Amino acid sequence: MFTKAQDVIVALKLALEGSRRSYAELGRELGMSASEAHAAVRRLGEAHLLDPETREVRRELLRNFLIHGVPYAFPAHPKEVTRGMPTAWAAPVMSGKFTVAEQVPPVWPDPDGHVQGAAVRPLYSSAPGAARRDPELYALLALVDALRIGRARERALAEKEITQRLNAHASA
Repeated sequence: MFTKAQDVIVALKLALEGSRRSYAELGRELGMSASEAHAAVRRLGEAHLLDPETREVRRELLRNFLIHGVPYAFPAHPKEVTRGMPTAWAAPVMSGKFTVAEQVPPVWPDPDGHVQGAAVRPLYSSAPGAARRDPELYALLALVDALRIGRARERALAEKEITQRLNAHASA
């Protein structure tokens, strides 16, 4: 069984907040059904990214997958200009750390967004809503997008930030 893009969001949420929630709660927080959340956890276990018994995320393996796998398994390319929610280097977690001359910021297309930018398809359709409800998840998803679409500098900063954030939540 192959990992799906929504599995990345589930893994990040579990890495941030631990496994002490039902599939219904997890799905509700991420904007997916309980069965989708359960299937994602099952696939993550099969991929060895979490312990299937405890649902604890294997952080180092997840980190390696985010850095070395996600950009190739789930590539993204900025498209047409649209209104949306900033991601990658335009998101709060990375904004102000780079001087980006005349570059259109990457955004997740979102009718509630307030930024005009180049559309980047999120890992899962409910990512903008889940990110609005959870600022830490938003930061990690934006960093993952920097790995998916960024240049070397953005990717290097995203790697460093992802490592720090996953380690900071290791006791979750």
